[in-house]
Amino acid sequence: MNRTDYQAIIKPFLSKKRYEHSICVCDEAVHLARVYDANEQKAETAGILHDIMKDVPPDEQLKMMMRYDILLTDVERSAQKLWHAMLGAAYIENELHISDPEILNAVRYHTTGRAEMTTMDKILFVADFISADRDYAGVEQLRKSAVVSLDQAVADGIVFTIQDLVQAGRPIHPDTIAAYNHAILNLNQN
Repeated sequence: MNRTDYQAIIKPFLSKKRYEHSICVCDEAVHLARVYDANEQKAETAGILHDIMKDVPPDEQLKMMMRYDILLTDVERSAQKLWHAMLGAAYIENELHISDPEILNAVRYHTTGRAEMTTMDKILFVADFISADRDYAGVEQLRKSAVVSLDQAVADGIVFTIQDLVQAGRPIHPDTIAAYNHAILNLNQN
């Protein structure tokens, strides 16, 4: 399948705004793959599919997670915003028959990050933060950072996420804490 095929697949699942966001993330992921000499086709696929389950109603997401044997921790159960990433990876593996672990993991961890992120994980994580449709305070600095140091952009994105969660009084997923620690240790070593 190619990008056009995947666009046709995601369109019925997503609102117009979320569909356009997916296109923007796809474009940014391909751009970052070029900058960091990663597989552009995998970046394109992960980018276009990363939010495929985002607009599915929560009760339907839970039913689908049960079907795919996804067990939620207490933190995950309390953070519905994370569900689409876990479910998205399972859906594209089981229904779209994509078995590439780089694509599946990039989709799975694009919201939380994780320790020892691969280049593809980092590309999708950062692309989701800096895609052309994003306009939050600080996005321009993150865009500049992303083409200089992917690791710095990941660290900055994780810091943004943690600060946002703390300010909202929300729990922080253990993968996000692990991603932060790994990113900071990695940056300090370089």
